Amino acid sequence: MTTEKGSYPFFQAPSRVVLAYSGGLDSSVAIRWLAEQRGAEVIATTLDLGQGKDVLEEIRDRALAIGALRAHVVDVRDAYVRDHLVRGLKAGMLRHEGASMAGPLAWPLIAQKLVEIARIEQAGAVAHADRAGHGAAIEQTARAIDPALVVLAPAGEWDMSHAELVAYADERHVLLPAPMIGGVAARSTARLPGEPAFVDLGFDRGVPIAINGVVMNTPDLIASLDILAGAHGAAEGALAALHMAHAALQEMAIATDARPFAARVADEYVRLLREGGWYSRARQALDAYVDAIEHEVSGVARLQLFNGACTIASCRLALKPAPIALAKASRS
Repeated sequence: MTTEKGSYPFFQAPSRVVLAYSGGLDSSVAIRWLAEQRGAEVIATTLDLGQGKDVLEEIRDRALAIGALRAHVVDVRDAYVRDHLVRGLKAGMLRHEGASMAGPLAWPLIAQKLVEIARIEQAGAVAHADRAGHGAAIEQTARAIDPALVVLAPAGEWDMSHAELVAYADERHVLLPAPMIGGVAARSTARLPGEPAFVDLGFDRGVPIAINGVVMNTPDLIASLDILAGAHGAAEGALAALHMAHAALQEMAIATDARPFAARVADEYVRLLREGGWYSRARQALDAYVDAIEHEVSGVARLQLFNGACTIASCRLALKPAPIALAKASRS
């Protein structure tokens, strides 16, 4: 969905900037900062990764209230799950060194959509509010897509602390993010069930395809698993549970001597992601290796959800079909 504020012909806006807008404090301040410091007309761009309609509407409305000329909300839910989360899951890096990679796996999509919308809007530049400045992964990915692109990184320039950002926003009547002002309600804390729940996750070649025997598409499966995990207090949610289940099945499926290399492959994916190489040929080569290894990762992992914890109860690999020659012999 796109909402407009004002109307300007493209040729009257040489300083138009497309900003990656999350709705957070930094990107909210960036709208006003770009207008004041660069004289820019800001086009806010937010990706719908499944945050929910109410949250996205609040983010869009805040961007316009702060001063964005337009606010795009781009639905990338299917692409995010199919091409990023599932790819990360199969590669073993949906969690890396104890941290979720769900946010970083969205960086390439953010960069891609910034470039696309900049072309549509005939903008002179794109911008992001990552505090890593010009070293941010989003910027590196955007430059890999379009080397001629002008990229602005206001959070790497303004040198303001959190308190100074809040003061800057307050002085200019910039609306603060919902969690800071009691906007969208947080999930209420409910009493946890007194008995554990067991959840069977079915995988086919590394891709989750079923929950408790019910086949469903990956976005619906993640949503259902998230509800179950939340009901039992598993704070890390569906993606952590999927990572755990996949890792358990993969450990059973691949040869022992291949496991250390699989870990190095996961590290390489993370490196490419952080250095802007997600769309590179190197990642395509990694994909080919992972797809070959994951051919054996089919079966069911049973999870136990209880009292805030998610653990592996059991795993079983799918039965492999008999070779054609053996199958013919058994029928004769």
